[in-house]
Amino acid sequence: MSTRVILVDDNNLFRQGLRSLIAGHADFEVVADLRGGRDAVHVAVAQSPDLILMDIVLSGINGLEVIPLLKRRLPNVRVLMLTSLRTDDYVREALRVGTDGYLLKDATLDELLMAMRYVAMGKKYLSPDVSSHVVNSFLHPESVRSKTSRLEILTTRERSILQLIAEGRTNRTAAEFLSVSPKTVEKHRANLMHKLGLRNAAELTLVALELGLIERPFAIARLMGNTSSDSVAA
Repeated sequence: MSTRVILVDDNNLFRQGLRSLIAGHADFEVVADLRGGRDAVHVAVAQSPDLILMDIVLSGINGLEVIPLLKRRLPNVRVLMLTSLRTDDYVREALRVGTDGYLLKDATLDELLMAMRYVAMGKKYLSPDVSSHVVNSFLHPESVRSKTSRLEILTTRERSILQLIAEGRTNRTAAEFLSVSPKTVEKHRANLMHKLGLRNAAELTLVALELGLIERPFAIARLMGNTSSDSVAA
């Protein structure tokens, strides 16, 4: 009996290519491939997959916030993170919220299939590079503290709001996306701006880029837009 899989990644070419690669192996059946985390929750509840292969950086709601939603509704589903983010703070947070495996996107197809099989069997899997990095961070915490402090001081919801605002959403549209009130978004936004010592949208966009929550081309376009807006305002 094959393992039923859902793929979640906001890069269409990568996701579709991955689907084609996995389809060549009889022990896996890809039942859906999706761009966003919110869709992943709805489709997973309807399809009841065995395994979800998901990136952290997704449009709107990030993978770290999706996992608890999935685990509450589908406690037996296995989640394997497939991401380019390799710092130990992301790994620790992913494990804390319930991921079953953490694999880097530069992995070989053989490693991906092995990780999927391990996780589908109920075992944990970490990429070798991630494992060594996490161990090193625990042995030498002073070497990574300055790099990870910005991410660690934000809650999962604050990270999602940071990403949404950096993507150009207003408090109102971010609230609609997260199904909360605009006042809630405004409060979280003020909190994260204070925690990170930010003064404007350009600085917020740069931090989101630094933390890997948005892609570089998108960030450049946002920064150019912010600069133009500031010039017009001036």
